[in-house]
Amino acid sequence: MVTADKRPIKRSDIVQAQGKLTAGFGAFSASMYRAKIGSVERPVPGDVAVRARDWFAERVRKHIPESESALGLGFLLGLRRAMPTELSDNLKIAGLTHIVVASGYNLMILVRLARRLFAKRSKYLAMLSAATMIIGFMAVTGLSPSMSRAGLVAGLSLAAWYYGRTIHPLVLLPVSAAITLLVNPQFGWGDLGWQLSFASFTGVIILAPLLHKYFFGNKEPGTFRQILIETLSAQLATLPLLMMSFGVVSNVALIANMLILPFVPLAMLLTFASGMLAVVPMIGAAIALPTTWLLSYMIQAANWLASLEWAQMEVNITWWQCGLMYVVMIGAMWWMKKQTKLNLGKVNIVE
Repeated sequence: MVTADKRPIKRSDIVQAQGKLTAGFGAFSASMYRAKIGSVERPVPGDVAVRARDWFAERVRKHIPESESALGLGFLLGLRRAMPTELSDNLKIAGLTHIVVASGYNLMILVRLARRLFAKRSKYLAMLSAATMIIGFMAVTGLSPSMSRAGLVAGLSLAAWYYGRTIHPLVLLPVSAAITLLVNPQFGWGDLGWQLSFASFTGVIILAPLLHKYFFGNKEPGTFRQILIETLSAQLATLPLLMMSFGVVSNVALIANMLILPFVPLAMLLTFASGMLAVVPMIGAAIALPTTWLLSYMIQAANWLASLEWAQMEVNITWWQCGLMYVVMIGAMWWMKKQTKLNLGKVNIVE
């Protein structure tokens, strides 16, 4: 966002505006129409995390083309402002928006990476590095409702892992919901992002283990199978809300996620390396080349899937139909739990 004289407005700035104030909607207390920005004051030192984020983003853009750098920064930092409109629309059609926003998926990639890198050397070091990832990611992306939920769940799960304990999902979910609702009670009924975040998390931590146990027994899930089941579970858990709220369903979401999700951790790593090593031109350019290739593949895959005539369809449902679908889904999970006798208390999302 910029002022009339082209000055950028950033997080933590103090803005004075004048306009017509009306009742808000959702989680917003009020709305202002025809607003005129009077003054913008930037505290010193201001939001250090935003300054570090913007500095890093500029380093990434030095060697990587616009669309590819925007996608990489979306993966790593949840930045979507610089993303071309066409690419953003195609990601929505392909059911891939969740990977380019600050979300629990991106955060869990960082937490799992930190834990696995240091767990064999020192459990304390693994916990400390993963906790740093959580705090740093939340500081950079901001405390949106979905990000607050993701950070809280990741932090509680990490603490349980460190002390050799587990938290049952049916305890973790209500506790996380209660804490975030204490911050802002309107999240529960007025913020779709908060609702989708919890629905998606429920799919990953409850539905996914049940589906794997029911169909594959005690076999260890490989990377491909784990991504497939977790993606399918998250999409099933959010589908009723999406149909009720938007009336549109992506028919290619599962295919798109399978083509792109396995490469997201590598894309995040390469984007990070490109930004950090950009201060050395030759090394930065060398790292940027494979980064550009990988991100270009992802963009082309998303654009191709979004261009298919049958990529999405319109489905409108009412609130009671949405509730009925969730009742059926809960019944199915109860049936699988009864048949498999799976102990959900042993499920930990940081492992």
